[in-house]
Amino acid sequence: MELTNTFDVSVPVDTAWAVLTDVERIAPCLPGAQLQEIEGDEYRGIVKVKVGPITAQYKGKATFIEKDDVNHKAVLDASGRDTRGQGNASATITAQLEPSGDGTHVTVTTDLTVTGKVAQFGRGVLADVSAKLLGQFVDNLEQTVLTDDALAAAEVVTEAEAVVAEAAEADAVEEIVEAVEEAVEAVELVGAEDEQGIVDPEAVVAAEIKVEQAVRKIDMPEPEAIDLLEHAGSPVLKRAVPVVGVIVAVLVLWRLLRRRK
Repeated sequence: MELTNTFDVSVPVDTAWAVLTDVERIAPCLPGAQLQEIEGDEYRGIVKVKVGPITAQYKGKATFIEKDDVNHKAVLDASGRDTRGQGNASATITAQLEPSGDGTHVTVTTDLTVTGKVAQFGRGVLADVSAKLLGQFVDNLEQTVLTDDALAAAEVVTEAEAVVAEAAEADAVEEIVEAVEEAVEAVELVGAEDEQGIVDPEAVVAAEIKVEQAVRKIDMPEPEAIDLLEHAGSPVLKRAVPVVGVIVAVLVLWRLLRRRK
């Protein structure tokens, strides 16, 4: 099924793009989600969902399959499975950002496939739930990541990184020393040095790739499960009315039969 949602944030499009494509930064704002580790371009974590008294946990991964910095378009491929083997979910999520006055308008299109207990809710309920969860996500963004203090802190970090980069460029000797140290570290990682003490450039590159793709653990608190009944509201209640009616009829019939006995 395809779901389309839109929202607006109160920062310019370039700032919104930098924030919304930083998965580690926005993960705490996602309801029910916990980012656990990053390996290269792959993000892994869990999403907890609750349907009444039943709680399901989806363990999955997500990867950017497109990230257009010029046109501010990102496509994310995500998939997960119920840890108890009772269902799976997969989605291709496309986000398009556009300037809107002093802020940014975001359109999110999700091509979603679900199986198991969550699938019984149908497209209407899932669309309603996704809209409410997205609204909650945006509220969390505005209150944390997109606050003036948070943006100012991010700007300070960016400026500091720029200063360090300029200093490194200005000092050629320091730059050479740093490059040598990285090469030595790479050699130690993969044994790129042969018997004659000559470093194999291909082995150094392989070592750098290995370092970049190392699994990095993320320390995030346990998420609170998304209550689908709470977020779905009236659509679910309307669907539940016939079921409740049948139950009441059965109880009445049972009591009448007991009286006759």
